[in-house]
Amino acid sequence: MRCWFALAFLFLTSASVLAAEEARELTIAGHVTLGTLRLPPQPSADMPIVVMTHGTLAHKDMGTVQGLSKALAERGIATLAHTLSLGVDRRKGMYDCAIAHDYTSEDAVAEIAAWIAKAQQTSSRVYLLGHSRGGNQVARYLASHPPGSVKGAILLAPATTAVETGLRAAYAETFGQPLEPLLARSDAAVNAGRGGEWMTMPGFIYCRDAKVTARAFSAFYRADPRQDTAGLIAEIAVPVLVLAAAQDKTVPDVQQSFAPLVSRTGRRVRLETVEDADHFFLDLAADDATDRIAGFITDVR
Repeated sequence: MRCWFALAFLFLTSASVLAAEEARELTIAGHVTLGTLRLPPQPSADMPIVVMTHGTLAHKDMGTVQGLSKALAERGIATLAHTLSLGVDRRKGMYDCAIAHDYTSEDAVAEIAAWIAKAQQTSSRVYLLGHSRGGNQVARYLASHPPGSVKGAILLAPATTAVETGLRAAYAETFGQPLEPLLARSDAAVNAGRGGEWMTMPGFIYCRDAKVTARAFSAFYRADPRQDTAGLIAEIAVPVLVLAAAQDKTVPDVQQSFAPLVSRTGRRVRLETVEDADHFFLDLAADDATDRIAGFITDVR
């Protein structure tokens, strides 16, 4: 009998945990995108909800996003994590380099906007979180849209100008051909109205021998003021928490990039460093980051 009660308790506990996670789908610009709504154990009408955007070629179920989402739920904060379509219906897992590439950061901004609207069906207290290049895309959204229900934003190891410049400078070493002639070819196609033209390139982002549209190649490798995440944040009005990782080898200059902005904006932009974190904020670093995010959300209502 005791065994039966124990099994029943475990079943009910597991069911309640499963009920707290709900799959979501949105069709945006003709592509079906996937999301996960995670609610705290005791959801309330005024609970905050965080719309979470992953980094380069990643997805909503990566360790960084899932770890923070589950930890935030334990602190009474709902999350809506989404996977950017990158031109692929119902995309799951890391982007497959065998698939042709046709997407830009502006496409991501449109998807973030759609997921914010979806989050508003759960709560009027919406916050944004972006990791790595997702942090830049969140900043692009904020710089180009009125705040509306968005109360604040968290940028987790956000991409910086120096990182983007470094990728361009390292192209020849990484892929064996200089970038400039390739970029000139894609720019010429875009300027002639053929942005959707397919090109075979020696590399694109992390992928070798990539088939990519001219618009995607130019958008990623052309120098663009909007790649300056700190510069975008300087233009917006909502409060922002920037979390740098002390052991970050991917975006090592977050502190250097955002410190001047913090000194100009006072408390609107907060810059904090998680000492034991690398670029992905896993394990104990996730708990530390979550505490800081929860504190920020409590302060910014």
